[in-house]
Amino acid sequence: MMEQADDIRTQYSSDRNLNARIALHARFSTNTYGWQRWVFNHLTLPDTARVLELGCGPGALWTGNQESLPTGWEVVLTDFSPGMASTARQNLSDVTGRFALVVADAQTVPARTDAFDGIIANHMLYHIPDRERALVEMRRVLTPGGRIFATTIGEFHMKEMWDLVAPFVPDIHTRTRKVSQGFTLENGGEQLKSVFTDVVRYDYEDALEVTEMRPIIDYITSSNTLMGCSLAPNEWATVRRKITAHIEVKGSFHIRKASGIFVARG
Repeated sequence: MMEQADDIRTQYSSDRNLNARIALHARFSTNTYGWQRWVFNHLTLPDTARVLELGCGPGALWTGNQESLPTGWEVVLTDFSPGMASTARQNLSDVTGRFALVVADAQTVPARTDAFDGIIANHMLYHIPDRERALVEMRRVLTPGGRIFATTIGEFHMKEMWDLVAPFVPDIHTRTRKVSQGFTLENGGEQLKSVFTDVVRYDYEDALEVTEMRPIIDYITSSNTLMGCSLAPNEWATVRRKITAHIEVKGSFHIRKASGIFVARG
């Protein structure tokens, strides 16, 4: 568990790796509505509310929805990575709103009991070593009747991309599941029900139709510290040729996606 925590800390020491993955989704997703917009529209909170985001990353949820941000929201953003928090602070410098940024661990939230009307955990709960402790902490700082919004991925998310690596890393799908299996669309609801009420799951229908080889390679290499998929030069060359040939024949490289959000009450 400590080794996994170290890998996550290295992976998210800055926003470089995350941005490589965001770029692939931003350019080639078939759902043009947009993930961040879709998530934001599920934040069913009053016009005046205190909101906490755990694991805010570079702050994309807020920079992408600044025109819809209620003026009465006070938002506290946390991330365990000082580099991510610094990037979020820079990215939000021109966004109108009341933001506070804190470097913090979701397992020990630095806030008083009943402090927030809404809590957001956007694709991060599967990274938490002691998730039960984090969920109890979320419940503690949530007002009675407040809502949590937890996004995650499903079991077969991005499977076709990792199939490219499988000939050289036979257990790659086991490795990918190890990263996210702690909290998925398939098992996240039951975990939330142990702490929260009225748990509802919403799925985001989407896929990737990638028309260039390089963004797929960038995505795979950005996940190296998590997946351990550091291939030999000749193996990378084989993967590149396979992607290129597929795009030449089919017009694009199809990758399925499985993402969604759980909404629950405290």
